[in-house]
Parts: sequence; structure tokens; C-alpha cells
Amino acid sequence: MTALPWQGHAKDSAAYRRILLALLFAGLATFAQLYSLQGVLTGVASEFAVSPADAALTISAATLGLALAVIPWSAVADRAGRKRTMSWAIGAAVVLGVLAAVAPSFELLIVLRFFEGVALGGVPATALVYLHEEVQQLHVAVAAGTYIAGTTLGGLTGRLVAGPVGDLLGWRTGVLSVSLLAGAAAVAFFLLAPRSRGFTPSVRGSGPSLVRRIVANLRSLRLLALYAQGFLLMGGFVAVYNYLGFHLEAPPFLLPASLVSLLFLAYLSGTATSRLAGSLSVRVGRLPVLLTAVPVILLGLAVTLTDSIPLIILGLIIFTGGFFAAHSIASGWTPALASVGRAQASGLYNFAYYAGSSVLGWLGGLFFAQFDWAGVAGFTGTLAIIAGLLAAVALREAPGGRPA
Repeated sequence: MTALPWQGHAKDSAAYRRILLALLFAGLATFAQLYSLQGVLTGVASEFAVSPADAALTISAATLGLALAVIPWSAVADRAGRKRTMSWAIGAAVVLGVLAAVAPSFELLIVLRFFEGVALGGVPATALVYLHEEVQQLHVAVAAGTYIAGTTLGGLTGRLVAGPVGDLLGWRTGVLSVSLLAGAAAVAFFLLAPRSRGFTPSVRGSGPSLVRRIVANLRSLRLLALYAQGFLLMGGFVAVYNYLGFHLEAPPFLLPASLVSLLFLAYLSGTATSRLAGSLSVRVGRLPVLLTAVPVILLGLAVTLTDSIPLIILGLIIFTGGFFAAHSIASGWTPALASVGRAQASGLYNFAYYAGSSVLGWLGGLFFAQFDWAGVAGFTGTLAIIAGLLAAVALREAPGGRPA
């Protein structure tokens, strides 16, 4: 009697819950480290006597390293396995994060942050593919939303821990504390994640080569449109969070760094909307949810253009919620649309996503230097509009865009 093919863990199973909890810890370990420096950029700029845009290179270097590493990591994961790859990646990143916290020069800090990003690339390159292989397909969108929610908690934790600790004890202690916290989360991931049942190791010479899998995914206009979502929306998102702190620590606000770091609590709106977007997509389809997120992003940006701190906070909450709703849909849709090389399709999305963070996140600093906060908001809004137009045109008839 032929065994039935693996269908994935059911939503109400213990293994399903362990997978989601394990990936939540993986997201925490990864994104807490990736963005911990964002909570202490003013301290970095002060110690090394560099401009805000130069200080933001500590973020861009890490996200650039991650962007360049996701495709190689996807190839490693195809052979070594998803859980093993993510464990290696997080462990290496913790070591590099500790070294970055004690870097004696700005140049060495940038180099260490780059390689920390390279190590961290193993998690986003692998996590969503792991979900697609281990969870029943009916529940993948919801599970992906839960994973993205975990990444928001990671980003929030890194900034909230590094910011206040850095304000009291110096930015280095703030960053070091985040790396130690990430180490504990890495152990939790390793202990919780069940062994893979849907993974089949790739064998040299069997199936399409890595290059062919990459090329096949680059020939799909629908996938290219999803990659554009990641590039444009993430670039604007990082620009907002890179430079809002500088804006609020300057006149007329003059907020201390410890209070500015609390603005990262806006990430909690992204934690909620990531899961909500996944659930809504099952009922109305992915495209309507994605297109609705764009005007939400624009509304949030518009509200931040006031001189009222409560309204700026409200605008940031709205903006963050819209961004993570869009990211949850686009990232989860990518491997679902790939006909071959699902890991590479997901890797290409992450490459575009973090390339946007590196390039556009830094470029926003030039608009900030020239036009202050209005320049960053206008720049980010333009990126969101372009992303929405591309999605509306290219993804209109894509499978999963609307419910069957």
C-alpha cells in the first residue's frame, strides 16, 4: 500500500503550535539583532562624530549583508535542511552581534554589522519555505502572518531594549544586551522546532540547477511585482524609522532618546495587522488586502506631518500597521506563486526587501538632510504609491489574489 504524501501539520495539532512558537523565537532572535542599532543611532552618531545618514549605515550594512546572503542560504537550506540552517544562522549572528557591540572604530562596526547581516540571512531565506513544507496549505497564509508578527516583536524588542539601556549605560551595552537576549531566543527555537517531515534534500544533478531556479523566478512578472513590493515598501519603512528619532530629538520637540525609543511600540500595530491580513486574505483574497494596505500607509505618513507628538505617534501606528499588512501578504504569496525553486523565490523576495532597506533606507537620509521630516514622508509616500500601482497591474489575475 502506497503511503499518502505528506500534507502538513493540521492547525489544531501540537506540532503546528510548536512550529509557530519556534518561528516566533527565530524572528525575535533575528530581527532584534538586525535593528537594535536603530534604537541607539543618535548615540552612535555622537560617539563617532558622524552624520545621521552615516550612522544609519550601521543598519544599511546589516540589511545589505542579509540581502546578499539570502540566495546562498536558500541553497544551503535545500541541502542541509531548514531547521539546521536557521540554527546555524542565528548562532553565528549572536557571536557577531557581541563583537559589533565592542567594535573600537566606526569602520570596523560597519564591517561586523555587514557580516552579522550575512549570518541573519539564513532565517528569512528559510522560514516561510519551512512553513510551506510543514503546515497544511489551507493554513499557510495564517501561519505566515503569525511568523511576520513574530518578526515585528523581534524588531520591537531590539529597539526597546537597546534604546533605554543605551540611554542609561551607553549604546554598546544596549546592543550587547540585545545579542544576549537573541542567544536565549535561539536556544528556544532549537528546542521547540520539530524535525522536518516535508523536506526532501536536493541532490546535485537532480532537478533544475540553482541558477535555473533563480532565472525561472525572475522571468515571472507576478513574482517581480511581489519583489518590488518588498523593495519599495521596506525601503520607505526603514527610512521612517531611521530618521524619525533624529526629527523628534531636534527642536521643537527635544525628546530624550529614552522616550524616542518608546515610539517603537508602534510595532505592536504591525504584530496585529500581520495576523489580521493573513486571516482576511483567506476570505477576500490576497490582492484586495495588499491594495488596501497602501492607502493606510499614506494616511499614517500624512498624520506624522504635524507638530503634535500624540498625532505623530498615531500616524506612526497607522503607517506601521499598513506596512506589515502589505509585507505579510507579499512575503507569504511569493513561495505560493513559485512553480519551481520555492526557496529561491522566497530568497529573491528577501533580497529585494533588504536591498530596499539598505539602499532606500539610506537614501531617505538625503531627503531628511535637504527637506527635514517632510522630505522623508514624501519620499516614502511616493514609494508606496508606486508599489500599489505595480501590484494592481501585475497581480490582478494571480492565483490566490482572490478566493476561489
